Amino acid sequence: MAVITVTQLNSHISELMDGDAGLKGVLVRGEIAQVKPFRAANGTMLFMTLKDDKSEISASIYSGAISRLKFYPEKGMEVVAAGSVSVYEKRGTYSLTIMDMMEAGAGAESTALDRLRAKLAKEGIFAQEHKRPLPYMPGRIGVVTSHTGAVLHDIIQTLTERYPMCEVYAVHCQVQGDSAPESIVRGIHRAEAAGCDVMIVGRGGGSDAELNVYNDERVARAIYDSKVPVVSAVGHEKNHTIADDAADCFASTPTKAAVMVSPDINEMKRNIEIYAARLKKAAEVRFERAEQSFRVAESRLAAQSPENRLKLAEERTSALEKRCDNAIKRYTERIEEQIARHIAVLEARSPLKIMESGYSLAYKGEALVKDSSELAEGEHITLRFHKGGAEAEIKKKW
Repeated sequence: MAVITVTQLNSHISELMDGDAGLKGVLVRGEIAQVKPFRAANGTMLFMTLKDDKSEISASIYSGAISRLKFYPEKGMEVVAAGSVSVYEKRGTYSLTIMDMMEAGAGAESTALDRLRAKLAKEGIFAQEHKRPLPYMPGRIGVVTSHTGAVLHDIIQTLTERYPMCEVYAVHCQVQGDSAPESIVRGIHRAEAAGCDVMIVGRGGGSDAELNVYNDERVARAIYDSKVPVVSAVGHEKNHTIADDAADCFASTPTKAAVMVSPDINEMKRNIEIYAARLKKAAEVRFERAEQSFRVAESRLAAQSPENRLKLAEERTSALEKRCDNAIKRYTERIEEQIARHIAVLEARSPLKIMESGYSLAYKGEALVKDSSELAEGEHITLRFHKGGAEAEIKKKW
């Protein structure tokens, strides 16, 4: 035989118990030996111990099931609990998860009702994952109830005040008596076939016997099978039926059901005003940004326009001409200054300038005489003075 771990053993036992249909929807009778409340994230739950004269079993009941009970479980009570057995693998213990509970001795009718609840729960009729959301703005709202009572009037009045643009499709049905379940089922089918977006199924308050038609299996299945979301509104705060569990939503009164299926037009108007103000503000901001972007683009476009570029070219040309004129002027001035300096130097070195001091030049023909050895006695030369000149003969040289 193979060796297995504790976890594997507990897991195997859990699979066996989960696969045992006999452990689903069981009815267990016993005395409440212990009750311990526990506050969980989704509400308060109760841990209990049920016992008889020979054995005991751990049990738990969640807040949703507690709210449906007609009494509060206390130590020493003799009860009949409807639920399923499951294994807590981590500790290797099993316990009873209670879906509903009644005091023992409540009668065969209560026992049958508990059996029906357990049966439908086992089939998933009450499962939360099957619940559908209600439409936000339904165009047609079906109401399946008696036309002779105050329920229809109250629902229509509430819808008229809150959501006057909707259409109310009222389907008359019997709400008590032996033929009521079939009448309610036909009303559900008519509202569904009429194209309603959501429907309210219910009646006003009454005794448990009068409300018992909404504990009928046919009504529960018609609600569950409906292609249209259903809001159950049967009785008042203290009443809870199988129809409430099978419906997509549960309202404690028909008036509250009308509130659940309809948005408040005044709130819608307020929201529209808020959204309009936000939209206006957003549009103003977008417009301001667009206007700013347009101005920037216009400025850039103007800077790149042919007219502006020609103007800039003219300005650059004018500046270049001015710079060129200034440069030529400065260059001319420098040349003139240089010429003046050179003239001054030339004038200072000019033989004519020297001759003003009394000097003269002697020429032999065209050649300037620089040395007396170039001349011979009796030879004729030309003398040039600062002013005028003369012919001379060499009498003697040295």
